Amino acid sequence: MTSALVIVASTRAAAGTYADRTGPLLVDWLRGRGILTPEPVIIADGDIPAYLTDLFTGADLPTIVLTTGGTGISPTDRTVAAVKPHLTQELPGLPAAVWRRGTDNGVPTALLSGGVAGVVRRSFVMTLPGSTGGVKDGIAVLDPLLDHLTAQLDGAGDHE
Repeated sequence: MTSALVIVASTRAAAGTYADRTGPLLVDWLRGRGILTPEPVIIADGDIPAYLTDLFTGADLPTIVLTTGGTGISPTDRTVAAVKPHLTQELPGLPAAVWRRGTDNGVPTALLSGGVAGVVRRSFVMTLPGSTGGVKDGIAVLDPLLDHLTAQLDGAGDHE
């Protein structure tokens, strides 16, 4: 069975001073697709690099890893920089589609999100913005592609 992990990069949510709403959106969407997904993991921004390195080098990497938060230009936003060195193949069209969808929805600040997507070993990884709108845009982009993407990770998928 396909498995997924949702990671929320938020110092405030990790401290309990802010209720994250982005992680549950992703978990509900993934579970609705029949993907085995635990509750979101909430990590403080400063701890994201070490957490992701441990995850990506560990033995039990899920098929899909989606992060939310830490993609902006704030000095504490480290998610994109923490993911990028682990990617063996990048998929730049996915973040570009999320940015385009955000701007088409009237959110010009969507272009300030530094998203990245790609493959780590045989897992798909994508960073999404820390806003519910950005996550909804990400879901809209990924939803029609996810089955084909995971089939390709397994070595299948029709290329014709």
